[in-house]
Amino acid sequence: MTENNDSIPTSYLLPVVILDASILYPVTLRDLLMWLAVSGTYDAHWTERIQNEWTLNLLEDQPNLTAQRLERTKRLMDEALPSAFVTGYEAMIDRLELPDPDDCHVLAAAIHTEAQIIVTKNLRDFPPSTLEPFGVRALHPDDFALTLVRSDPEGVLRAISGQRENFKHPPLTRAEYLNRLQRQELTGFTAWLSAHLSA
Repeated sequence: MTENNDSIPTSYLLPVVILDASILYPVTLRDLLMWLAVSGTYDAHWTERIQNEWTLNLLEDQPNLTAQRLERTKRLMDEALPSAFVTGYEAMIDRLELPDPDDCHVLAAAIHTEAQIIVTKNLRDFPPSTLEPFGVRALHPDDFALTLVRSDPEGVLRAISGQRENFKHPPLTRAEYLNRLQRQELTGFTAWLSAHLSA
């Protein structure tokens, strides 16, 4: 008897992904990845340590921000994706080796959640030779966004529509929105989007 794929929950079929602090730091990129996850194109995960890392770096670099404001952002993220928060991975950290030992917690979280992908801008810190035995690969956010385009273009456009509608103060023109994505090094994704995005 063959397996009935209709009985498999949709979430099971989605790529399971750990979001590194480096791609949660920039607001436009973080917002895009949240919209893509909420729209059901992938299964996003992070840890308290990852959340603390990007918020502390942002507070250091932008003194005009407040800890209270960023705590609200983290709370909204957790509320939007209740299953994203990862715990129980900590015992694995000391067993792992990466070029920067401070990144081992990210890989440990990926292994614990059986994630296939770590999305990060710091690809050199996650060498394929170390990740492959665990069935994990590191992807730049542009490459990751393009994998979602290939697997679920309608879901991606649905997420983009939601994100664009959320820009109200002030609203962004099509060109301004694409320029924001381009500044986040989403070159390939922006090129695809410019050919599919309505005015």
